[in-house]
Amino acid sequence: QVQLVESGGGLVQAGGSLRLSCAVSGRTFSRYAMGWFRQAPGKEREFAAAISWSGGTLYAGSVKGRFTISSDNAKNTVDLEMNSLKPEDTAVYYCALKEGSIVASFYDYWGQGTQVTVSS
Repeated sequence: QVQLVESGGGLVQAGGSLRLSCAVSGRTFSRYAMGWFRQAPGKEREFAAAISWSGGTLYAGSVKGRFTISSDNAKNTVDLEMNSLKPEDTAVYYCALKEGSIVASFYDYWGQGTQVTVSS
């Protein structure tokens, strides 16, 4: 089994920054991808960013250039640095993991989510 625990959410003004962190424990995989997804009120969950076991990254167009995903294999954490935040970035942010290659969907394990609110 895999456990994912997010932290770092909160309230920030537009233009500000936040850093989310996801702690991973349990079963390990030799090839995997870690992703961040988000779900705004009344909307479907959407992909934001992902990083592969080899360090490759993938970003949604809406966050590219503003968000940066990184991983620390020694600490088993995956972070999402969010800059130039906009009110439309307001959502519950979820950390997720899948075995295999990096993609924007079909993740198997999910965290409980952390709220990010951006005020205008």
